[in-house]
Amino acid sequence: MLSTKPRYARKSITTAGVAHHMDLQFTPEEEAFRLQVGSWLTENMPTSGLSDTREGREDKTWLTRAKAWQRRLYEAGYIALAWPKEYGGQAMDPVRQSIVNDEMVRAKAPYNVGASGLGMLGPTLISWGNEEQKQRYLPKILTAEEIWCQGYSEPGAGSDLASLKTRAEIVGDEFVVNGQKVWTSGAQYADMMFCLVRTDPEAPKHRGISYIVIDMHTPGITVRPLVQMTGDRGFNEVFFDNVRVPRKNLVAKLNEGWIVANATLFHERNMLGSASGSEQRFNRLLALAKSITRGGRPLTQDPVFRQRLVELEIRVEAMRFHSLRQLTDQIRGKNPGVEAMINKLVGTELNHDLATAAMEAMGDYSMLSRDDEAALDHAYWPYEWMFSLGLVIGGGTSHIQKNIIAERGLKMPKSR
Repeated sequence: MLSTKPRYARKSITTAGVAHHMDLQFTPEEEAFRLQVGSWLTENMPTSGLSDTREGREDKTWLTRAKAWQRRLYEAGYIALAWPKEYGGQAMDPVRQSIVNDEMVRAKAPYNVGASGLGMLGPTLISWGNEEQKQRYLPKILTAEEIWCQGYSEPGAGSDLASLKTRAEIVGDEFVVNGQKVWTSGAQYADMMFCLVRTDPEAPKHRGISYIVIDMHTPGITVRPLVQMTGDRGFNEVFFDNVRVPRKNLVAKLNEGWIVANATLFHERNMLGSASGSEQRFNRLLALAKSITRGGRPLTQDPVFRQRLVELEIRVEAMRFHSLRQLTDQIRGKNPGVEAMINKLVGTELNHDLATAAMEAMGDYSMLSRDDEAALDHAYWPYEWMFSLGLVIGGGTSHIQKNIIAERGLKMPKSR
């Protein structure tokens, strides 16, 4: 481990006396595409202003720069490659998108400001939206013309999301929405929200919920940023006071939004548990460990810390191979099963463990803030340690994920 071995190689395993080959090499066409993407990123990636900036930073020019970066990626053909052509995609196979993701990790490229639209709402609308909704919303998601946020959690409906109370009463051709959402990432600059509302208060809690999209500029919406322990204002409270939403903004059927909501949650959990993101963090941890000396030698030569790095790298590699298994399923047209449910659980906990290792490696320096000139690695790791802890909770806590995997994935009986 901790080697510079080639990323892709042919391996084989034997079961029941039969050899099975795993070909992890790119085809010549795919390799040419990989080199093309890497070259483009080298020439076009922003050199400052985005890489170490989280959403919600008090920077008036950040949003403009972030949108411009996503548009540049889209115009180059590197956004949502697998989406249908009629909605702005390229209808390419999943391998091409995987290559782009890997090359962006390798280049340490900024993340896309429209991630919620690209990774969550877009795939949901492709599966569940009507044609008018797809034509209206999908192209503007790709170009970052419209930024989306997610209206799911409420003060009394976090892990038990189905107990949400935000109401949407039908009045003529409109929904009239009243209630509150919380922990809404990016709401302070979002143009649109995909939102769960209760449209039948008499129905069982998993029923009577509808999935609607709301223009965030509609009168009656108030957004209040929440200061996180990182010091940022990425999360928000959102209040609805007689907000009028056209009925045509209903996605799928009335009172059947829970099914659509779970489709979005599936995409969210995949996004939160990105194998590429974990690999990027490990590479940064490794660079940090090489720069810190203990006992007159780099931490990478300290047997105790080196063993810890190896254990973390094994977990990162296992997650990467797990993602390749899922990529194989996508190529074969197989619907995701329990494998996809594992991503969020494993990925978010791994990312927090990577940050914890970095904090312990830095010792007293781990207490320094981003504004301190003596901070190591631009104080990335104290921030990441706090932020990653939130993601262990966000999108469903680890305990919730384990229950979902056990009950829905492994079909185990529910505990009484």
